[in-house]
Amino acid sequence: MRLTLGFSPCPNDTFIFDALVNGKIDTGAYQFDVVLEDVQTLNEWALQGKLAISKISYGVLPLITESYQLLNAGGALGKGVGPLLITKAPTAPESINEKRIAIPGQNTTAHLLFSLAYPNAGNKVFKVFHEIESAV
Repeated sequence: MRLTLGFSPCPNDTFIFDALVNGKIDTGAYQFDVVLEDVQTLNEWALQGKLAISKISYGVLPLITESYQLLNAGGALGKGVGPLLITKAPTAPESINEKRIAIPGQNTTAHLLFSLAYPNAGNKVFKVFHEIESAV
């Protein structure tokens, strides 16, 4: 059985899926058509039910529970591994609401956590991850 499998090209994802997609483990009758995309695109595709298996952000999870089953492995969230809020120059936390903030997608874990921490931030822009550094 062939299944579509989507994940991002970030190091966490490529490590998590390496054995599965490179024949290092026996997958039995399952074969995978791998699609590498940025996380927001994967989130949008999950909302559409486009892929059989997909990496998603925690921010989109509540919206897809009727269509997908969450697996108990593969998460990459924790202290020191992101998402991270970074600045070019030292910035006081109380001034974050006025700063231009680039986020890798509206349904991403980064946006969910940032919105919880800074609900009054009004200058958010959504960018593909690799475009963030040059956007701010």
